[in-house]
Amino acid sequence: MTPIVLINAVGLTPRWLPHAPFLQGLAQSGWMRPLREVLPAVTCTAQASILTGKMPQEHGVVGNGWLFRETGEVRFWQQSNRLIQAEPIYARLRREKPGFRVAKLFWWFNQGAAVDISVTPKPHYGIDGSKVFGIHGTPEGLTEQLERELGPFPFHTFWGPKAGLPCTQWIARCAAWVVAKSRPDLTLVYLPHLDYDPQRFGPQGCDMTRLVRELDHACAVLRDTGARVWVVSEYGHVQVNRPVYLNRILREAGFLAVRRGPFGEHLDTFNCRAFAVCDHQLAHVYVADFRDLPGVREVLSIQPGVARIFADLERGEIGLDHPRSGELVVLSQPDAWFAYPFWLEDRHAPDYARTVAIHHKPGYDPCELFFDPGIRWPMLRVAAKLLRKKLGFRTVLDVIPLDARWVRGSHGLANMDPLDRPLLIGDGPPPPDDLMVSDVYRWLLAACREEN
Repeated sequence: MTPIVLINAVGLTPRWLPHAPFLQGLAQSGWMRPLREVLPAVTCTAQASILTGKMPQEHGVVGNGWLFRETGEVRFWQQSNRLIQAEPIYARLRREKPGFRVAKLFWWFNQGAAVDISVTPKPHYGIDGSKVFGIHGTPEGLTEQLERELGPFPFHTFWGPKAGLPCTQWIARCAAWVVAKSRPDLTLVYLPHLDYDPQRFGPQGCDMTRLVRELDHACAVLRDTGARVWVVSEYGHVQVNRPVYLNRILREAGFLAVRRGPFGEHLDTFNCRAFAVCDHQLAHVYVADFRDLPGVREVLSIQPGVARIFADLERGEIGLDHPRSGELVVLSQPDAWFAYPFWLEDRHAPDYARTVAIHHKPGYDPCELFFDPGIRWPMLRVAAKLLRKKLGFRTVLDVIPLDARWVRGSHGLANMDPLDRPLLIGDGPPPPDDLMVSDVYRWLLAACREEN
């Protein structure tokens, strides 16, 4: 079969496709369909649905993070493929077609995946708290060879205040290199460029035309690989103007508990009667005692910015009736989003709050895309902090703002306008017009089964 490359161009929607000549050309020579979102319309959930063809209540990935009830820990951005409770497409294809080869490049749930080639961002962590950026993958020696050929992966542009185009350019070149050198039958490529400024400033507050053209130019390096290039996206962004602090609301109502200490206040999940794991425009609210459910629901339902609340079997209406989900699932209004902070005064914020700390925070924090505007020379401050680290001193890169009002874009809900929904571009027999993100699996599976 002719190799297939599936580009995950997160944030690309039919509205912006005309500004991407290469990708638009793929759609014109094949077909394009807008996709109805799975909820929450966030990276980990959408990718799990694309990979398995299942809804979240079947594959278990109910968000970018959730409460691990056995340990009382809220964990975000876990990479283990074993967290997906359904068979991914690459496992099925390798089972059905002996010798079928798959490359998985920067897609989530990469570690332990049943693929032949993998590359994923994974820093090195020292016992003294230090961190060194790096990528990890298989087979052994691949990532070292890639960085010799392409230069070091620009990790600081993958997430944080400097997140931007260089990481997408590097990943696209990496994909072209892997396809040319190894010729996998299916290559999955995640390109995050449209997930940065549209979150920082909202789609109305940034130069989307330029951003889409930059993404398109990066994708075009795959033009001459001889592969069939398909394109999918996970969600479209919306303009927001108000963060909603669900945890502060629950704390003031007496449902949320914290532990005070030398590094600020920390969420005490074992002693909370209720707390929210906030993930863009959806939140899982975990309630320890079912008798508190009516009270928690009443407190949250009257808050400005809250649209709907689903409890118990009602969660099945949105595909989230799963043990990992909160006892309550809360959706925001389209112009609002849920911010994770639980402290009532900034002086009591935990030490991780002002840093890029995606694995420490009990919720998603898009403030990590900004430098604190109160810091006059942020890059100078970063340089000084890094120098202290190199000299062996402990220090914290506390350069992130606490004020969530800086964030002007979000996602997580279903968009009403098809022009603002995610999309699928492919070739061959065209699918029907009404597709969900989870339907990508079926059409990609059929394409991969074709014999040339």
